[in-house]
Amino acid sequence: MVASQLYTLVWIPDPDEVWKSAEIIKDYKEGDKSLQLKLEDETLYEYPIDLQGNELPFLRNPDILVGENDLTALSYLHEPAVLHNLKVRFLESNHIYTYCGIVLVAINPYEQLPIYEQDVIYAYSGQNMGDMDPHIFAVAEEAYKQMARDEKNQSIIVSGESGAGKTVSAKYAMRFFATVGGSASETNIEAKVLASSPIMEAIGNAKTTRNDNSSRFGKYIQIGFDKRYHIIGANMRTYLLEKSRVVFQAEDERNYHIFYQLCASASLPEFKDLGLTCAEDFFYTSQGGSTSIDGVDDADDFEKTRHAFTLLGVKESHQMAIFRIIAAILHLGNLEIESERDGEACSIEDEHLNHFCGLLGVEQGQMQHWLCHRKLVTTAETYVKSMSVQQVVNARNALAKHIYAQLFGWIVQHINKALHTTVKQHSFIGVLDIYGFETFEVNSFEQFCINYANEKLQQQFNSHVFKLEQEEYMKEGIPWTLIDFYDNQPCIDLIEAKLGILDLLDEECKVPKGTDQNWAQKLYDRHGGSQHFQKPRMSNISFIVLHFADKVEYQCEGFLEKNRDTVYEEQINILKASKYQMVADLFQDEKDAASTTSVGKGTSKINVRSARPVIKAANKEHKKTVGHQFRNSLHLLMETLNATTPHYVRCIKPNDEKLPFKASQNTDRSCSGGACRGLWTYHDFFNRYRVLMKKRDLSKNDKKQICQTLLEDLIKDPDKFQFGRTKIFFRAGQVAYLEKLRADKFRAATIMIQKTVRGWLQRIKYQRLRRAAIVIQRYARGHLARRMLLLGGQILLKDFRKCWVPRRSQTRTAATLRVLAEHKATILQKYARGWLARTRFRRIRGATIVLQCYYRRRKARQQLKALKIEARSAQHLKKLNIGMENKVVQLQRKIDEQNKEYKLLNEQLSTLTSAHSSEVEKLKKELEQYQQSQQGDGNQLVSLREEMEHLRLELEKAHGERKVVEDSYVKEKDLLRKVRRISDLEEENALLKQEKEELNSRILCQSEGKQKVYAEENIQMKKELEEERSRYQNLIKEYSRLEQRYDNLRDEMTIIKQAPGHRRNPSNQSSLESDSNYPSISTSEIGDTEDVIQQVEEVGTDKAAMDMSLFLKLQKRVRELEQERKKLQTQLEKKEQESKKAQVRDAFELRQELESENKKLKNELNELRKAIADRATQNNSSNDVQDSYNLLLNQLKSANEELEVRKEEVLILRSQIMKAAQQKEPGKNTVKERIMGFLFKTEDWGYLNEDGELGLAYQGLKQVARLLEAQLQDQRREHEEEVEALQNQVEAMKEEMEKQQQAFLQTLQLSPEAQVEFGLQQEITRLTNENLDLKELLEKLEKNEKKLKKQLKIYMKKVQDFEGELGGGTAQHERNRQVAVQRKEKDFQGMLEYYKEDEPLLIRNLITDLKPQAVAATVPCLPAYILYMCIRHADYINDDQKVHSLLTSTINGIKKVLKKHNDDFEMTSFWLANTCRLLHCLKQYSGDAGFMTQNTPKQNEHCLKNFDLTEYRQVLSHLSTQIYQQLIKVAEGILQPMIVSGVLEYESIQGLSGVKPMGYRNRSSSMEDGDNSYSLEAIVRQLNTFHTTVCEQGLDPEIIQQVFKQLFYMINAVALNNLLLRKDVCSWSTGMQLRFNISQLEEWLRSKNLQQSGALQTLEPLIQAAQLLQLKKKTAEDAEAICSLCTALTTQQIVKILNLYTPVNEFEERVTVAFIRDIQVKQKLGLFLFALQHLHIPCSLQKVVVFAHQLARLAVHGSVLLSDL
Repeated sequence: MVASQLYTLVWIPDPDEVWKSAEIIKDYKEGDKSLQLKLEDETLYEYPIDLQGNELPFLRNPDILVGENDLTALSYLHEPAVLHNLKVRFLESNHIYTYCGIVLVAINPYEQLPIYEQDVIYAYSGQNMGDMDPHIFAVAEEAYKQMARDEKNQSIIVSGESGAGKTVSAKYAMRFFATVGGSASETNIEAKVLASSPIMEAIGNAKTTRNDNSSRFGKYIQIGFDKRYHIIGANMRTYLLEKSRVVFQAEDERNYHIFYQLCASASLPEFKDLGLTCAEDFFYTSQGGSTSIDGVDDADDFEKTRHAFTLLGVKESHQMAIFRIIAAILHLGNLEIESERDGEACSIEDEHLNHFCGLLGVEQGQMQHWLCHRKLVTTAETYVKSMSVQQVVNARNALAKHIYAQLFGWIVQHINKALHTTVKQHSFIGVLDIYGFETFEVNSFEQFCINYANEKLQQQFNSHVFKLEQEEYMKEGIPWTLIDFYDNQPCIDLIEAKLGILDLLDEECKVPKGTDQNWAQKLYDRHGGSQHFQKPRMSNISFIVLHFADKVEYQCEGFLEKNRDTVYEEQINILKASKYQMVADLFQDEKDAASTTSVGKGTSKINVRSARPVIKAANKEHKKTVGHQFRNSLHLLMETLNATTPHYVRCIKPNDEKLPFKASQNTDRSCSGGACRGLWTYHDFFNRYRVLMKKRDLSKNDKKQICQTLLEDLIKDPDKFQFGRTKIFFRAGQVAYLEKLRADKFRAATIMIQKTVRGWLQRIKYQRLRRAAIVIQRYARGHLARRMLLLGGQILLKDFRKCWVPRRSQTRTAATLRVLAEHKATILQKYARGWLARTRFRRIRGATIVLQCYYRRRKARQQLKALKIEARSAQHLKKLNIGMENKVVQLQRKIDEQNKEYKLLNEQLSTLTSAHSSEVEKLKKELEQYQQSQQGDGNQLVSLREEMEHLRLELEKAHGERKVVEDSYVKEKDLLRKVRRISDLEEENALLKQEKEELNSRILCQSEGKQKVYAEENIQMKKELEEERSRYQNLIKEYSRLEQRYDNLRDEMTIIKQAPGHRRNPSNQSSLESDSNYPSISTSEIGDTEDVIQQVEEVGTDKAAMDMSLFLKLQKRVRELEQERKKLQTQLEKKEQESKKAQVRDAFELRQELESENKKLKNELNELRKAIADRATQNNSSNDVQDSYNLLLNQLKSANEELEVRKEEVLILRSQIMKAAQQKEPGKNTVKERIMGFLFKTEDWGYLNEDGELGLAYQGLKQVARLLEAQLQDQRREHEEEVEALQNQVEAMKEEMEKQQQAFLQTLQLSPEAQVEFGLQQEITRLTNENLDLKELLEKLEKNEKKLKKQLKIYMKKVQDFEGELGGGTAQHERNRQVAVQRKEKDFQGMLEYYKEDEPLLIRNLITDLKPQAVAATVPCLPAYILYMCIRHADYINDDQKVHSLLTSTINGIKKVLKKHNDDFEMTSFWLANTCRLLHCLKQYSGDAGFMTQNTPKQNEHCLKNFDLTEYRQVLSHLSTQIYQQLIKVAEGILQPMIVSGVLEYESIQGLSGVKPMGYRNRSSSMEDGDNSYSLEAIVRQLNTFHTTVCEQGLDPEIIQQVFKQLFYMINAVALNNLLLRKDVCSWSTGMQLRFNISQLEEWLRSKNLQQSGALQTLEPLIQAAQLLQLKKKTAEDAEAICSLCTALTTQQIVKILNLYTPVNEFEERVTVAFIRDIQVKQKLGLFLFALQHLHIPCSLQKVVVFAHQLARLAVHGSVLLSDL
């Protein structure tokens, strides 16, 4: 198959534009040496082909695929295709984000875009990654969802070259996490996480030639989350700070921002002591020549930095210390070094040195000396050597870099402390902002480390990608084999393996005289044969490494120095002895820190320092090399990344000029290339390519089988595709081939349609011409017939004349001839005149017709022009759309009606069929009966008898069943009675359990209270210990500082004693090492640090180091404190053990006592039993029996007395045990349970005697005792109630007395006149209360009177009835007349009386426990009316406390219910209606003028008389507002998940799915299985539910309208936001579908009479967006129509939709950039004209001209901003 049949567009390389597009104009055959191409500028080009390599040009993707938001959706994924797709999206559509598989490609726009607001964050929150347009928020949401779903840590890796926008991308990702996963507590940790950004940018970012805010370090931020996925803390790790920038900057670059910020704020009062001026005056900030950045205010940024420090909890003193150190670095750079002794020595005398030493708090003399000298230490001696000027400069720069690096580390450490949390971290998301691959003209140690890190990251990326591919293939069940791909492990081994580049570098650093040249030679010797290592031809001090991205040449010069990162220890020792604690802490090495830490942990060993100084080794290995540290940190980073799920963001720098939305030709190609496979789900493939399927295949139900059949028919090579479980896998190029076949199918169908239409038009034209020809022929034939008739008449006349003339006389011949001649002349004249008239008529008619044609054509052109203008106008489009929409709606309704009619007819048919069949059966039965009746009446008698017998049997059976039912009824009744008894017992049991639980809770509360007390005491002791420990640690730090100072002084004394020069010193006078050998004291806590410091200062610095008595005292004090703490702890434990033992002992003694008494009683009973038995064996004499009976009675009495005594003792013991148990812990209840079990253990009473008489007697006594006990308890209860009532009376009297005393005191303070008035008021109030009491009493008496009257009437009626029976009919008449008398109805007052103690019950029944369904059938807002009736009664009795209590309880109860049911729409709407109704009642009857004007006189009688409830009305108004907001929130929460799928995605009009744009498929790995989509009917049903609920609850119509207006506004906002963020829905088909869905919502509003609520107007932006998708977008008239139609959309929204607009197929053209710019021009011009016409802005002709120039500039460049207007 030749190329022209499938592909005609290719990419060819170009030296200027990198790649050019061309079209093949001649078929290519194998063996051709060139391709005949035509470029885009119509020029012909012959492209040569390498026959040996067979390298053909890259094929271009179909136009339908250009501009895809995922590069993997392209059929051909190669470099020109990727670059062209990015160019189209970036330059033409202004889209900076594009997916490339699992990588988000971000292009730096170099300007602020409005795509990072809070609304955009919420729009992406909760969405799947493939559902929205590519964005950094989509990647962040994907990581957040995977963390919550898989419970696995996540990482976002942001990479790219300098200036590509890595820092900004990482910042926006952290902003998303801070917004979505805000902290649940009030720690505001998310604000602290965001506050770390300005600090790190100030101290770690700088201006470079590529970027004004370039990060000069790498960082990995871990954001921690708890189990509910709220942010709880964060941690930051940094990598490879560029320290050399502190002392050197290239041209047009700057130092770190913090230096310039501090210089810009030097004029502040708090910075006067820093000695700073402008940045140009300092060497370290002026080397680049540019000290400012356009558009950046350093002073303002410095204020933001300070605010961030404060937010992170950095103290003001620490902030000032940081600024002092930074200022000291600037002064250090300005030191003037003077050369001495021919350059062998130098000196420093400068005021900047004074500032440097003063700011850092160090000795100036020592620092001045060690800046110009260095110390050489040998085995036995020490040398002090002067340094040259260059060596001093190098030492100074090394010191400055070291100070800044230490400060940087300290700030990072404190930021981590501020972001640290004590809450356990459940998971985290890491954000890695690290440098991308770098290659410059001169590459040094920094570029080597950066590229080494990128090699490791690339390896991790490769392994992750192929792991995902493997999982995808295994999930789909597709066989796969290992794929050969580029593995950069050999390059990594070259760098980090044993004897690799880093190992050789570290080894050379250890050599005393190691040089860069020697190291380079070792590299050549060792790795000369490696495939990733090369030696340059023209250099011996550089080497080349072949990285994965490119080969880089590194200059060896400076590698060793940067790897060592050496700084002289003598200078560091001076800084350690600084008087400022923070400065000294900066330079504490790990050993010192470890020793300080160990000191605080409790070892008591004291290290005694030797009197003889110890020789210190040379400072060459005091720390690890930079390369070694970087390698270790990189390995730790890779371990972290490998333990997480990574997400990749690749930032690209479009141009080097930092111009907005401009791409250079050398755009980053890191995302181009690589293999890709096309993935299609069966559903998407079926919808896209169903046009290629055959009709018989479409009849099948299995879509998977249909797709397989189609592909097997179309693609003959089975290796080009694979079928998975849910997806189809394609090799490169196959999707383009299928698109070509689909386009051909459409093209053939289009040609067929065009052919048919054109044939129909030609046939219509032919038929019209034929009819016209027939008419013309008819008229012509008629004309010819008439002419023939005329000629025939003339011939007949001539024949008649020939016959008639001879018979005439010749006399008349002359006259006849004359008459005939005249007649002929007349005929000739007639015809001549007729012909002339007809000729003139034809000429005039032809001219008239020509004039009419021209006139009509002119009129037609005018009408056509007017119609075209009208057709392009907004109103016409609206009419057309409305017509189309109405037509669609009518058709849909017609279909629904027809379906309903069809169903109805089916039902009627089925009923008729059943009725017909039943009628036929009935007739058949009647026929059979009639036939049987005809057989004879004899059979009828027999049948009647049989029927009677049958009825008799049934009657007997019914009687039997009745008896059975009655018996079962009796049994069930008994069973029900038993069940009721069981239920009563269960209720009693529940009450007892409740009492038990209450007692247990009290015991728990008491025990918890004691535990809290103990815990508080323990915490207090721990706090005191911590304070003592911190004081001791501070003292140790001060001690180490003084010790270091002492060492420095000794070194200085030694130097002074030595002679100048290089004279050797004896070993006993050599300098001492800087490490501290003083004794270290390690205790847990010490006393006051300030006193210790004061004692040290009093003793003196020389003696302080050797005086140990003070520290021994401190140690002794600490030991005493520890002993006291241990002693208190042992006492506490002893007390607890003693209490436990006492409880056990008491219980054991009690049990033993009770057991002994029980044994005693048993023995007595046994003796009694023996005595009875002995008496029974003796004679039965009466005396013996009487004696034994008397003995038995006496013993029984004594036993009863003893039993009563023991019973009282048991009761006393029981009460004591219960009291003791209430004071103990719940876990100690076992003793009580054993005791109570022993006391109430039931035993068999049969052992007393065989007859059981004594047992029965004993049981009787127990019952008597229980009865007496119950009586005593009842008496005690009554007594307690009486006492309680008396106490209540006493308290009431006390309150009354206190009120009277207060009133009396108030009257004493008033004037005599006021006292009289106050007394009168008090007396009036008292009389009023008494009057009310009397009224209540009177009402009660009236009620009793009415009751008695009713009883009297009843008795009178009975008497009259009795008399009537005796007296006869007259009495009957009287009685009837008395019964007919009716009582007059009394008017109700509209009040509801309740008692104060019933208020909780009232609130519980009306508010707390009330369900809306319970009052659904009653009057709406019934609880509000009842509450108002209660308020009226309280107002009627003038009880202000009652009103206050009722209203407060009502408001609190409503709040409680709403808090409990915060997601229940019905409950919320119910209480919104009741609250508003109660508020309206209070306004109408409590003095609101606006409500009371419409009251009737009857309503005014119901107004409140005594109280003004204005404040409560305000409170209820606020409560109503809160409930309304909660109602809207609940409704929005229910509706919001339905909107996108129901309004944008749901297909109400079937058949539009096949014309959706291709390539936009779900690609999120966080998508869950299952269909969560909603239909438009679901939204309408939910809206119906809302409307029905609020209407049934009696909500005000105005509030209902406002509710639905806000809900429809939310529907519009959510749908429009998703439309603006999704490319797959911006198409013509979606616009049509969306408009129909909106019309359904409009129809719903009209059906509910809500069209006046303004909800329709809220949908106007969405309607216009749908119309915009359907309009034509090509010419200037189309742009004018769009601008006039889309008035509710902003210019940015219109441009966004036009940029996202996707053609449904290749026959539709994309929206051009010129058209979009035309839209912008017209929109801004319209805005300008609106301002002139409506806003009355004064505007001169000059401004109009300027504006016209701006519009022209926009038309050319598209660069006018709205602010320019």
